[in-house]
Amino acid sequence: MKPSNSRVSRVDRNPFSHELNFTAAEKIRIGLMSVTVFPVRLLLLSFLMLLAWPFAFTASLGRSQFVIEPQSWWRRFIDLCLRVIMRAMWFCGGFHWIKVKGERAAASEVPILTVAPHSSYFDAIPVTMTMCSIVTNLENRSIPVWGTLISYIRPVFVFRADQDSRRKTVEEIKRRAQSGGKWPQIMIFSEGTCTNRSGLILFKAGAFIPGLPVQPVVLRYPNKLDTVTWTWQGPGAFKILWLTLCQPHNPMEIEYLPIYTPSNEEKENPALFANNVRKLMARALELPLTDLSFDDRDICLSQGPLRIYDYSSLLEFNQLVCRMGLKAGITDKVLEDQARIARKLQGDKLGLQDFAQFLKLPVTATLTQVHSLFDKLGDGQIDIRHYVIALSTIHRPSKSMETLKLAFKMYESEVREEILQEDLATILEIMLGVKNMELSGLFLDTGKITYDDFDRFIEQHPHYFDFKDHPHAKSCNGQNHSKDD
Repeated sequence: MKPSNSRVSRVDRNPFSHELNFTAAEKIRIGLMSVTVFPVRLLLLSFLMLLAWPFAFTASLGRSQFVIEPQSWWRRFIDLCLRVIMRAMWFCGGFHWIKVKGERAAASEVPILTVAPHSSYFDAIPVTMTMCSIVTNLENRSIPVWGTLISYIRPVFVFRADQDSRRKTVEEIKRRAQSGGKWPQIMIFSEGTCTNRSGLILFKAGAFIPGLPVQPVVLRYPNKLDTVTWTWQGPGAFKILWLTLCQPHNPMEIEYLPIYTPSNEEKENPALFANNVRKLMARALELPLTDLSFDDRDICLSQGPLRIYDYSSLLEFNQLVCRMGLKAGITDKVLEDQARIARKLQGDKLGLQDFAQFLKLPVTATLTQVHSLFDKLGDGQIDIRHYVIALSTIHRPSKSMETLKLAFKMYESEVREEILQEDLATILEIMLGVKNMELSGLFLDTGKITYDDFDRFIEQHPHYFDFKDHPHAKSCNGQNHSKDD
């Protein structure tokens, strides 16, 4: 694939990964805290959470998740008790002083608080301080004790197994936001996933679809040793808890920024609304923007002997595929069917109209962009096999051998199950994003290789395609970034 004119801006670190490195002094301190302070803190946290449970359970009895009713005096009393208990719990966890800057607007004025960056389960602190509703997975309701506390704040539950979940979630957010302050404010972590706070990834549109004013809220953890960050790749949940409770003090800052009122154009375009709020929050945080999203995390975290090294073209391709609505429909069967058609074409090139017919889609600006990504010669013609390889790569980035097997099937001759050296170089360039690879050691004098031979070579040389020092290699680490792109 060739990069298009549009540039995907990114940050210096993979936002979905977090690595901890300790000095000798820090290791000694953690060791001492582990046998002294940690067990006491853990015991107090457990006690206070269990103490909060009967209050939350009692207040939730007979209360509808869909109809708001006046807050009775005893429920207001329970709400106050829960706030005190939860604040005491965080205090026992080392969050002694939580600095709050700015002023939170009333629910009647701003129904939605959009919060970023989202980097830890400790981000629950502002939720427990305000008792705002949140958007969360339905499965979280089943978590012992904590699930009852979540249910108490009447969240908007997302049931991901339901195909209409996104639509229903947006409708519920709109219904509550348009209630004129009758419902509690909704606190939405707009990134939709945890990152390492190295930059702000793309915001999901849910908080911005109602087209109502929002109040941006930024979170900071200015601790020297970052033990709170919980991402897709890095320390697990218990390790984060253990290390954080072994810190003498865990500083945190919550800043309420001025209310953001959307323009007419932003009301009509939630993506524009979301991006403008994201820029505002990035400036407040002094962080760069990155045009990565929740849907890009698997590409950035690909593993295996054929892991991706230059993500730029694949990330752009992934975003275009998502924009066309094709990502949700990708299955192994769909890929097999497309590969079967591609093999029959025997490398015949497809123009834009033929490409649209292949995908059974109308010609649009986005589809034209996808087509141009694979137009290597600039003659308006593409090899559809390149598209299928890229699609398989973004669908299963850590199952590169399955993509490779699919590619071999498309390139194999009718007589023998082998492909040419130049064809393998093209396949690997699309999958790994690295050009001009040295493949001569893989081939016999025939200049051809079978999938089984290549598979055996990978097993024997698992680090052969390790391009950490390759001049063409660029992962989600060390990429270009900007503050306002």
